Amino acid sequence: MASLRIDLDGRVVAVTGAFGALGAAVAQTLSGFGARVARLDQAPAPAESVRLGLAYGGIDLAEDDAASSVMMRIVREAGHLDGLVNIAGGFKFEKLEGGHLETWDSMYRMNLRTAVACCKAASPHLLKSGNARIVNIGALGAVKAGAGMGAYAASKAGVAKLTEALADELKDRGITVNALLPSTLDTPRNRLDMPNAEFDRWVAPAAIGDVIAFLMSDSASAVTGALIPVAGRV
Repeated sequence: MASLRIDLDGRVVAVTGAFGALGAAVAQTLSGFGARVARLDQAPAPAESVRLGLAYGGIDLAEDDAASSVMMRIVREAGHLDGLVNIAGGFKFEKLEGGHLETWDSMYRMNLRTAVACCKAASPHLLKSGNARIVNIGALGAVKAGAGMGAYAASKAGVAKLTEALADELKDRGITVNALLPSTLDTPRNRLDMPNAEFDRWVAPAAIGDVIAFLMSDSASAVTGALIPVAGRV
């Protein structure tokens, strides 16, 4: 039996939300496996990302024109595009009672519309790869939402359905589409918000990066339309 080998040498992968804690970890992991990573975010590009090249900040990835423009720019500068990882998003805890409809709009825009716009913008370029990958970040909380999680969970449930529908749409065209469903991530912000939690039970961002690297590899060519829980010990 052949051993599993992850080799992303020569592949160009766009990572959205790449200047946040999870996005930065995923970009670093993919780079470690040989991928050339294009880092995209609405936030300004930090100096360290600029030094690595292919860093694009200040982009509203929920807008069709902006998403299309940056994907074309990546292809101009890198020559091709072989993968897309949709991490851009946000979270807000708010119960329906006393809450605001604007929260539902903002969660939809940040978590689902960015993924839709970027998938749509990247697909024409990914189709030329012949062996391309899309990985979306959903949420385990979208499977069973608790109080105060409605808007966030609904938007992430949309990411799951986008993943399934797009995987079926592209299954005969050389692009696999999968999603990860993480539980609580071990990030500085989450530690600050939940100081009494058992951090070692949470999922490390680098562990998410490892699963994404596998899905980006040739070893995962038979996996598409999957919603994969990455729950740690939560």
